[in-house]
Amino acid sequence: MKKIICLLFLLPLLLACTQGAEDVPQAKAEAIEKHERCHLCGMMITKYPGPKGQVHLKGQSVVPKFCSTRDMFNFSLQAENKRQISALFVHDMGATDWEQPGDDAFIDAFIDAKTAWYVYGTSKKAVMGPAVASFKRQSQAVKFAQEFGGAVLPFEQVDLALLSGE
Repeated sequence: MKKIICLLFLLPLLLACTQGAEDVPQAKAEAIEKHERCHLCGMMITKYPGPKGQVHLKGQSVVPKFCSTRDMFNFSLQAENKRQISALFVHDMGATDWEQPGDDAFIDAFIDAKTAWYVYGTSKKAVMGPAVASFKRQSQAVKFAQEFGGAVLPFEQVDLALLSGE
């Protein structure tokens, strides 16, 4: 009987804990507007080819956007920025044009950067030098690498040493 009474007292607490987890909104990618500038280098984002990125920061309404996935990684991999990040998004280059990545249907064009596949060392150029091409599917990344060169990597293998050419 004591166990039942204890369970009845604990049940509201358990329900309160699970309700709070569901109330946290999921971050969504935002369209990159025509005149927005890169958070890292200040260049006009939509003026240049190649995949773009954006970072959602905990407790912030402003979303830093980047002219390239390379700049996004250079920002997000800094120790002081890592712990503030709640979500990262990159263009799926299998779903948008390389020369002018579109955000018309940005829900489809942007993907979770942590589940994306990347091609590093490709001959295909983007705005700040060598591209870090992003893809939703590994098969698309492999096909791109076969055509334009480069190594196919998961998110976890893209680091500051790689980006600096070490």
